[in-house]
Amino acid sequence: MQIIRHSEQTLKTALISKNPVLVSQYEKLDAGEQRLMNEAFQPASDLFGPITLHSPSDWITSHPEAPQDFEQFFSDPYRKTPSPDKRSIYIQSIGSLGNTRIISEEYIKWLTGYCKAYFYGLRVKLLEPVPVSATRCSFRVNENTQNLQIHAGDILKFLKKKKPEDAFCIVGITMIDLYPRDSWNFVFGQASLTDGVGIFSFARYGSDFYSMRYEGKVKKLKKTSSSDYSIFNNYYIPEITSVLLLRSCKTLTHEIGHIFGLRHCQWLACLMQGSNHLEEADRRPLNLCPICLRKLQCAIGFSIVERYKALVRWIDDESSGTPGATPEHSREGNGNLPKPVEAFKEWKEWIIKCLAVLQK
Repeated sequence: MQIIRHSEQTLKTALISKNPVLVSQYEKLDAGEQRLMNEAFQPASDLFGPITLHSPSDWITSHPEAPQDFEQFFSDPYRKTPSPDKRSIYIQSIGSLGNTRIISEEYIKWLTGYCKAYFYGLRVKLLEPVPVSATRCSFRVNENTQNLQIHAGDILKFLKKKKPEDAFCIVGITMIDLYPRDSWNFVFGQASLTDGVGIFSFARYGSDFYSMRYEGKVKKLKKTSSSDYSIFNNYYIPEITSVLLLRSCKTLTHEIGHIFGLRHCQWLACLMQGSNHLEEADRRPLNLCPICLRKLQCAIGFSIVERYKALVRWIDDESSGTPGATPEHSREGNGNLPKPVEAFKEWKEWIIKCLAVLQK
């Protein structure tokens, strides 16, 4: 295992900058917020640790890229920021997300509630679910894993056409695996920062995807025409577990983070670290490091205390916690399924420690 450690001064400059304007901006933050963010360059901090590399296939080793400090983020001329008339994140589900309609609807409500807390201060709205056929996307059977895959680029074009006027961004979520081009094996997600659109798949987050008993394998693709999407009818969907929900929340917030202009983090253990494989994705935390937290706060303008409190409420709330966010067709007396948040308990303890620092 390799540990990536930056000097205290390097981390301090990455967070605060040496630009007098940005230093002044930092000094105007609430005293508690400064106290928490200063943990970035405290070697003994138990809140923010260094990045660890476990194999040559990990992201930083196999995808060298320049790090992005706060000043570079702030000065990026191509960065998109929510405006008063574009402060909504739209979520579009593609295909079913659960084995029953009720599970599918609850799952998307849980994700919506999480996004509302994570991107605190923005509106998060659901669009009516659509079947795969509505996107007119290309699809294939993966030669290696024998599962169905849909073309990420085609989905992005579909989402761009559907993007509402008040949208900061629109993101598609699906339980069907994605591929970006014929030569690629798969991709967890893909986004266009300029268009403010993204598509993310949770297919590989089920506990059985890489097992011999995986039920989503297709022996042969029988397609009568390019417009025949019947193979997706009743296609296999993994069981919604606490781990799958946690992995989905990570991917969704990581990729929306990119749409805000946050690049892959190379400073500290952070949600915005890149990941090449599931094991690496599981290692990265749900939280943002102080440098990326300052970037997101700069883009949205939230109180860090209120954001953390909203995340704790989401974990504590056994139901969806998003009243009024349900699509019209699902407002029937089905009752709420309990939200599987067991995998989030450790993170909740971490947030409570952060709140203690903020409110000292």
